[in-house]
Amino acid sequence: MQIYFSPEFMKEDAQVLNIVTDSNKPVGYMAFLMNEDKKKMYVYGQLQEEGVYEDFKDLVKPYLQGLKKLKPDLEVYSYLSVGGKKVELEDETEKEK
Repeated sequence: MQIYFSPEFMKEDAQVLNIVTDSNKPVGYMAFLMNEDKKKMYVYGQLQEEGVYEDFKDLVKPYLQGLKKLKPDLEVYSYLSVGGKKVELEDETEKEK
């Protein structure tokens, strides 16, 4: 099953993205909030379909990397889950060190 982001709410410092299937069925969400004063970004999301765990990681990882490039001075805090199971995203820059 293919999954995609469908923007629901967008501002410069916050976004809410629905996650939908190729048949436009909603299966979860992802959101981020930035607090530039505290130099922090919070990312959270939930996906209900356990069968798309790897697809969710493949969708979210480049998105988060793009956010980090836009605001490299912000520390990122995230919690993502699929079917109640925490999604572990490996940081490629950490692996290279």
